[in-house]
Amino acid sequence: MKPKRLVYDHVSAPRFQMTVTFAEQDSRTLLTLRMLFLSAAERDDVVTKYHAIEGGNQTLDRLAEHLAHPAHRELVITRIFDAPRELVFKAWTEPERLQRWWGPKGFTNPVCEVDVGPGGAILIHMRAPDGVVYPMTGVFHEVVEPERLVFSSSALDKNGKPLFEVLTTVTFSEHGGKTKLTLHASVGKATAEAAPHLAGMDQGWNQSLDRLAQEVSV
Repeated sequence: MKPKRLVYDHVSAPRFQMTVTFAEQDSRTLLTLRMLFLSAAERDDVVTKYHAIEGGNQTLDRLAEHLAHPAHRELVITRIFDAPRELVFKAWTEPERLQRWWGPKGFTNPVCEVDVGPGGAILIHMRAPDGVVYPMTGVFHEVVEPERLVFSSSALDKNGKPLFEVLTTVTFSEHGGKTKLTLHASVGKATAEAAPHLAGMDQGWNQSLDRLAQEVSV
């Protein structure tokens, strides 16, 4: 079951009930805090005396920084694909194939350019279902066909500056006529604004690999 809500009682003065909701929003998380007091007077007292709104925002800022920290953003996924290794490798390295499956469910890629080879550039513009475009750049560090890919990538903000950097290693091995794929993604530098993106990294990659499975199932 996906996490949706936490509810707990704050029993020491001032007393209130806290509800925390978590909602998916384009592979990110919309978090809402709601504090229910016994009276409007107690609510007003907490806001003015304890600066509850400011304190809540500061706490969430610290949560964002915590989620963006590299130590908390390392991901390993292993999948078995019912397709030969050469085909799965091509789906990662041929632009027309990559364009069809890259990104979470519902995303499209109006721009998908890859220069496969050590030092080769990567440029992908992912368009979310709501029309927002998320540009990504990167570079290949290692290409061993059809066994291994190593590349770094950066999601860009609206000013074209990196929000975070990720080093991704993908290995492809034979598995009884199928392909065993292992993906290891490690976050390096990250800004506080990157937290919503990094929070959805696990889900985003798993949805992308679901789409890859469909791509190589023909």
